[in-house]
Amino acid sequence: MTSTTSSGEIPLEARTLAERVFQQLQDAIVRGELPAGSKITEPGLAQTYGISRGPLREAMRRLEAHRLIEREPHVGARVVKLSMRELLELFDMREALESMAARLAARHMTTDEVQALRDVLVAHEEQGDLDQAEAYYQREGDLDFHYLIVRGSHNRMLMTTLCDDLYYLVRLYRTQYSARGGRPQRAFIEHHRIVDAIASGDEELAEQLMRRHVIAARQTVAERYAMSLDDDRDLSKSNGRALSRRTPSA
Repeated sequence: MTSTTSSGEIPLEARTLAERVFQQLQDAIVRGELPAGSKITEPGLAQTYGISRGPLREAMRRLEAHRLIEREPHVGARVVKLSMRELLELFDMREALESMAARLAARHMTTDEVQALRDVLVAHEEQGDLDQAEAYYQREGDLDFHYLIVRGSHNRMLMTTLCDDLYYLVRLYRTQYSARGGRPQRAFIEHHRIVDAIASGDEELAEQLMRRHVIAARQTVAERYAMSLDDDRDLSKSNGRALSRRTPSA
């Protein structure tokens, strides 16, 4: 069991372990391996990942801070599941803030930063899922196209909001609902056009292209999320009918 130091701080080894567990859990949530709305418990996660409760609690606190899990009284912790209204509000914010970030990136990004964007797109093009038009999965941080553009805005407020506060929640819905069907290839082409506008220093075009890009993603996400909610309701009704058939009348 991990003990705390005399000052009450978690030792470095435990913090490192908590970071690893946080990365594993957030990746599982983003990819849908831990489904939206599913209940999660400390004993279950501790057994799955083979860790003590201290690092796990720290990892779960970070997941909660990043809005990936939520706690309900008398229920416990669940993987976040936004309502349709909340999802659309999230993408409204993304449209406004990421288009602003693209405008600022066209103004401030250095040659090296633009090259880093192009290098990321080269890496994305080599992914099997994108090549087969099945999906467009982007790893987090410096391998995420949108993350790099926000960083390239050189605006600390935008970076705090989009690269920290909302990053994992946005990434969850981008990954699970927008990068499927015919959207992956179109999104990839749009990324290239945005980079070209940024590289040329065309602030207005960069902002416009990013706004269109996010609006297109918003429409795809909303449609697919609505379908998933309908599937959940149909399953719930089916289970309810099956239960009523098995329950003898009084």
